[in-house]
Amino acid sequence: MADSKIQMVDLRNQYLNIKDEIDSAINGVLNNTSFIQGPNVKELEGNLANYTLAKKVVSCGNGTDALQISMMALGFQQDDEIILPAHTYVATAEVIALLKLRPIFVDVNYNTFNLDLNKIKDRITPKTKAIVPVHLYGQCAEMEELLSVSKEHNLKIIEDTAQAIGAKYTFSDGTTKMAGTMGDIGCLSFFPSKNLGCYGDGGAMLFNNLELANKAKMISNHGQQTKYKHDLVGCNSRLDTLQAAILNVKLKYLDEYIQKRQIVARKYNEAFGDIDEILIPEVIEASSHVYHQYTIRVVGIDRDELKNRLQEKGIPSMIYYPIPLHLQKAFRSNEFPEGSLPITEKLSKQVLSLPIHTEMKDEHQTFIIETILKTIKG
Repeated sequence: MADSKIQMVDLRNQYLNIKDEIDSAINGVLNNTSFIQGPNVKELEGNLANYTLAKKVVSCGNGTDALQISMMALGFQQDDEIILPAHTYVATAEVIALLKLRPIFVDVNYNTFNLDLNKIKDRITPKTKAIVPVHLYGQCAEMEELLSVSKEHNLKIIEDTAQAIGAKYTFSDGTTKMAGTMGDIGCLSFFPSKNLGCYGDGGAMLFNNLELANKAKMISNHGQQTKYKHDLVGCNSRLDTLQAAILNVKLKYLDEYIQKRQIVARKYNEAFGDIDEILIPEVIEASSHVYHQYTIRVVGIDRDELKNRLQEKGIPSMIYYPIPLHLQKAFRSNEFPEGSLPITEKLSKQVLSLPIHTEMKDEHQTFIIETILKTIKG
């Protein structure tokens, strides 16, 4: 067994490997003291636009704000309906409710964890204004069909790309686009554990419509384009300069980080691919997978018992997500009773995310795999 602790995400060693660059970037901000909307922020927005090929990037305080500002910019009105998966983090639904819109929960595909396209059309009504596909765990939702549905019903698409920056989607005509650039707006999170994470909170929005991007930028800065002239009701959600400086360094390594995660995922796939009690993540043909999480489904044995056995051996794991959104107290309604979204409810009892990160040691992963196999075989 290795002599260091196994981590779900090893941010310390990731930092140490680029310490000189990170420290230099931070010191640069400290020396020029431009802590809010400093030059590093504009630089990051440009770098993200170049990386994703979005026409415009607007940074903000965090990924949740990115979702909220996007919906404000699109002008949704009270009681408008927004379709989203029930198997996702609460933020996706939270902002809908905060804006007095109606979250319409839809079941997900059992194999891919993303929105089940067959269930979406049944939920579209005259009040439906948008669909929020979540590119969960690191691969894109079925965007070609989603875009076709949105065009047919005149709906907006807000891509929740918090877990999938760097993923690529290839359309049937051979065109390839980056996650977050296919719909009307793509929303990013730079939470520290994300594939591109800062050292605090941070977020951004990706746009191909410059007018919409400018509106979102105004909303994120108190609804003003010129200081003290407030044309819109906005909020205060700005990415601070220190975080932007850090992200400018880490963005240079993002493709390398993705490749390292994919190597870890391949080793897990090879180890568990023929194990009846473990269903490995399914990757759709159209999308690459950046493995923000490596999430298995545990079948035929008790998932929680496996998790506890791993913990006893010093192996962390996480359940994303243990309670479906439609069964959370905050969102409970007669419209979505228990049993109404059976795949989401089934997944909540089966999913288990294993350690995966850019600094994964081979001996750590070998120990994780061996421990899981021994536990299953008894």
